[in-house]
Amino acid sequence: MSAAIDVHTKKKVLMIAANPGTSPTTGWPVGFWWAELTHPYWTFSEAGYEIDIVSPKGGDLVADGFSDPEDQSGYSAHDLISLGFKKSAAHAALLKGTKSIAEVDATAYDAVFLAGGQSPMVTMIDDTALHAFVARAYEAGKIVSIVCHGTCILLKTRLSNGDLLVKGKTWTGFANSEEAYADAWVGQKIQPFWIEEEARKIEGTNFVVISMFKPFALRDGNLITGQQQFSGGAAAELVVQTLGR
Repeated sequence: MSAAIDVHTKKKVLMIAANPGTSPTTGWPVGFWWAELTHPYWTFSEAGYEIDIVSPKGGDLVADGFSDPEDQSGYSAHDLISLGFKKSAAHAALLKGTKSIAEVDATAYDAVFLAGGQSPMVTMIDDTALHAFVARAYEAGKIVSIVCHGTCILLKTRLSNGDLLVKGKTWTGFANSEEAYADAWVGQKIQPFWIEEEARKIEGTNFVVISMFKPFALRDGNLITGQQQFSGGAAAELVVQTLGR
């Protein structure tokens, strides 16, 4: 009996990372958050999944400085997974010349996973093409997983019937307490709005958070969300638990 593995049975995940932008509040360059891309990537790789990395607009991706394990601030110096990804020529190349979402079919994947960072609050919040892309995947029965500031799109993503995707859903994202801590840490207002604050204005949805900067992810049907940068791996684990290996 052949022991060969049919590669066509592998689960496929489409990871979407934010394009570079500029914060309207700080003037800083903003991008994706390393750990929210690399930790889920590691989890999916360990599960034997096929993984493609794209971005809403395509092109080269740039990470938020504080998420870089080699940044002078030392904020993410503990992040060995991201350091390994960054130092691997083969993996670093995956962030160069990315395809845009217009070049891929969301329904060809078992799951769509959106990484966060500071850029989504600027570049994704009003990206209706991205919102429609995510809604299409969700309505096709695919797993949609979003972490940290990437969850801002759930404030505006609507299904084909006009309802918000999060109508009747329990979900999480970056907490008010975490925003306040981050603002105090850098000494100024960072984000143009706070996800939790806006989510709590929406009737018929259930936004929940736990303690600051603790790994937290939850699943409600085909929607999986993670609270912040320490929750990417937890969200990815829920994807694997849902899809199997």
